[in-house]
Amino acid sequence: MTYRLQEIAEILGLEPQSDDTKISGIHTLLEAGASQISFFNNPKYSDQLPHTKAAAVLIEPRYADLLPEGVIALITDEPYLKLALASKLFAHKIETNGGHPHTGEGCDIDKRVRFGKNVTLGDNVTIMAGCYLGDGVSVGSGTLLHPNVTLYHGTTIEKNCIIHSGAVIGSDGYGFAHTKTGEHVKIYQNGDVHIEDDVEIGANTTVDRAVFGTTIIRRGTKIDNLVQIAHNCDVGAHTLIVAQSGLAGSVTLGRNVIIGGQSAIAGHLHIGDFASIAGKSGVTKSLEGKKTYMGVPAIDRLEWLKIQAKMASLVKKKV
Repeated sequence: MTYRLQEIAEILGLEPQSDDTKISGIHTLLEAGASQISFFNNPKYSDQLPHTKAAAVLIEPRYADLLPEGVIALITDEPYLKLALASKLFAHKIETNGGHPHTGEGCDIDKRVRFGKNVTLGDNVTIMAGCYLGDGVSVGSGTLLHPNVTLYHGTTIEKNCIIHSGAVIGSDGYGFAHTKTGEHVKIYQNGDVHIEDDVEIGANTTVDRAVFGTTIIRRGTKIDNLVQIAHNCDVGAHTLIVAQSGLAGSVTLGRNVIIGGQSAIAGHLHIGDFASIAGKSGVTKSLEGKKTYMGVPAIDRLEWLKIQAKMASLVKKKV
């Protein structure tokens, strides 16, 4: 679906635009191209404004002069709210009518599997009862989907993956804009999910689709049951994530990261290669690689042990 820029301005209740550029979607300031619009609502990203190649940007009037020549300012005092309203224009149309998948050789598909349109399966794919594969899903050769796995539209699963029962890949990320009177307006998640080769995902785990762009689980990663991977995360190769852990939006993990059970990582943080995070830890800032972290907030393991020893010593003195 494409809209003329002047149509979008009219739908959003913004100043009329005479520009008839065709707009095909929304993306971030640095990723948006000449057929996309973007938004700006956080001053810490102001250095990105001069470099955007978007056709137009939803922006407050006080920042409009920072845009490069040729980029149209869509003036609003609520750019994030207008983004939410605009995102609905480009949302995937949900339909119940399906189709027949394009299948490779040697596939074993239970008759109780449902497919959307334009689904592609490689060779020797096994799909068990109760699975659903939405529009445009691609599953690579040798992959196994256990019963009741759901792959939302646009999801890509590469070769030799194992997805366990009840896993949901490509569900909407948790994103809302808020009105001045406290209502919550959905930001439609128009990105996708890409699972690389040799990934295993446990039962009832969820991997959310990106707001824009792609949520990525890189090759060889093993994810336990009951794990939450939020929108726009990038999980590095050969990472291990243990049960009941959660990654908030836009977390990036290096390769061979280990995350212990019931740990949580706040949004937009980076964890370096070969870092280990002990169970029940709460990560509130980015962490260097090749170290072990513990506690809430998560700190270096040796420092955490010293603190625990000090606390135990103080308790003994009081007794």
